[in-house]
Amino acid sequence: MTPANQYESLLHLEDVYVRYTDHQGKIFTVLNDIDLKVSPGEFITVVGPSGCGKSTLLRLILGAEKPAEGTVLFEDQPIASPDRDRGIVFQKYSLFPHLTVLENLVFGLDMEEFTLPGRIFNPFRFRREIREYKDRAREYLKRVGLEEHEDKYPHQLSGGMRQRVAIAQSLIMRPKILLMDEPFGALDYSTRQDMQVFILEQWYETRMTIFFVTHDLEEAVFLGTRAIILTQYYTTDTPQTEGSKIVTDIPLPGSHPKSTDFKYSEEMGQLVEKLRKDGLEPEHCRHIQDFDLSHKDSFRTVSREEWRH
Repeated sequence: MTPANQYESLLHLEDVYVRYTDHQGKIFTVLNDIDLKVSPGEFITVVGPSGCGKSTLLRLILGAEKPAEGTVLFEDQPIASPDRDRGIVFQKYSLFPHLTVLENLVFGLDMEEFTLPGRIFNPFRFRREIREYKDRAREYLKRVGLEEHEDKYPHQLSGGMRQRVAIAQSLIMRPKILLMDEPFGALDYSTRQDMQVFILEQWYETRMTIFFVTHDLEEAVFLGTRAIILTQYYTTDTPQTEGSKIVTDIPLPGSHPKSTDFKYSEEMGQLVEKLRKDGLEPEHCRHIQDFDLSHKDSFRTVSREEWRH
């Protein structure tokens, strides 16, 4: 018998379609038959052309989006809505400008634990818990190198420092999956390099599962243990295919976290070129039978219309 705390996979998507309706009432497909299985502790980087549905995929996992068809499971249970097990970090810092750095970290813990009546009718417990939350927040600020900035407000911090606070804000809730939607896209080159090393250190320490969306192919190869390409550039035996599919799902080689020296290796260059050709260049689009789904957990469901083999 399977123990109660065990599950087939941490995350399981099968036959997932997402469709929207435009202002003229026309229905169009964004994600087309997505199949994905994820084990705990993976660092998955997601790349693809603009508008291919990368953020939509994150919203499905978060629970902020519902599929038109298909199954989205977290620990073998359907994802009904966002919860603390799945945190998210955006490119735009999700910080409260009127709160200090420390208060921003405490806010989520406070709101989860205490209702307004709880604050009023149990003030001693409320004050005790807040002290404990602040102690925990200071531990996370130390982890992200901002322990000396707890009393500052977001506008007093650099871009990289604000992003560290946003990441700490997610980490303190101890999610099982951390979703990161181009979190370093607005940072300058030097700060971005520092943040790449920083997030690898956090992943190595916590071993949480990370989904990291990026337009930067070098960043994707450097950070990930696994790379996924989501793209609308592919062909099938159906003439009018619409929506993006996972055309590449591969393990990324090397030890993890990788040394920064890997960025200058020949292997890095070859992997970056592969990702570019596999998903970003329309002239190189492949037939569904030639998708590179070589990761051990990859699987694919294909209709007879798409591939008459």
